[in-house]
Amino acid sequence: MTALPASGREWHLVARPHGWPKAEDVALREVPVTEPGEGRILVRNKHFSVDPYMRGRMNDVKSYTPPFKLDHPMDGGAVGEVVASNADGFAVGDHVLHGLGWREYAHVPARYAVKVDASLAPRSAYLGVLGMPGLTAYAGLFEVASFKEGDAVFVSGAAGAVGSQVGQLARIKGASRVIGSAGSDDKVKLLVEEYGFDAAFNYKTGGSVKEQLKKAAPDGIDVYFDNVGGEHLEAAISSFNLHGRATICGMISQYNSTEAAPAPRNLAQVIGKRLRLHGMLVGDHQALQPRFVKDVVGWLASGELKYRETSVEGIGSGFDAFLGLLRGENTGKMIVTLN
Repeated sequence: MTALPASGREWHLVARPHGWPKAEDVALREVPVTEPGEGRILVRNKHFSVDPYMRGRMNDVKSYTPPFKLDHPMDGGAVGEVVASNADGFAVGDHVLHGLGWREYAHVPARYAVKVDASLAPRSAYLGVLGMPGLTAYAGLFEVASFKEGDAVFVSGAAGAVGSQVGQLARIKGASRVIGSAGSDDKVKLLVEEYGFDAAFNYKTGGSVKEQLKKAAPDGIDVYFDNVGGEHLEAAISSFNLHGRATICGMISQYNSTEAAPAPRNLAQVIGKRLRLHGMLVGDHQALQPRFVKDVVGWLASGELKYRETSVEGIGSGFDAFLGLLRGENTGKMIVTLN
């Protein structure tokens, strides 16, 4: 067993944000590093994830997952190396996926750690294309939206970790047309030229989302994968064909709002078009995990599925990476890589 450091740093939430999170809402604190207790492993994190859902956990509201506690470390997906073990089945040098990110060293109950195979993909990929965002895309498209060959699919937030995978999976499985929206011209170009979307548009500069979507999908859409909400959801309802299905996965346009957002103004169309709007949480679909990994590893190996990561270096950059994610500065999965 190697000698352990005396201390490590971790990000604590110290105040509940009102609107956009501010630097004074968090603190990077140094804490002692100790040997792991029985049934636990000590992990030196190599990468940790920042994700949009974490903004909701900063609020003190009852939700599907508990809020972050004040003056405690925040958490989220992380991949790291075991540096001390007091648990059967885990040895020093193993690399594991676990849920205690936002820190340099994590005391992880062994039952919540999963070994990762670096021969299948880089370890950071287990936070994105082979991790929670990837399973979200897979389950949200195939199980929640009941995708079938020939469907026309629209994805908002399409250059992000989830959206980019949704569009590619739809293409691989025979969509008649795949359309994406993104927040920059460079991202639009990426969607079409690298990820194989049939059409994409910049929702910030190209005019109304409704009109851009109608132009990109003149024959309408059958499936909408919603990561944004707001104007995008209203536009999708307008473009839906009969019996359209929407997976409501995220509403990042509203996460920092201080006032209630108006509902789509065309909800009455849900009735006449017999639409299905289905909210999803990835935790409800863990049974798909083995099939998801098998399929995605195969598509990665064949080159049919591509992915990007935006990596920010250093524990001290963790909060800035999170803010950058909320501003849409990432392409693909936003990851903090520790030195």
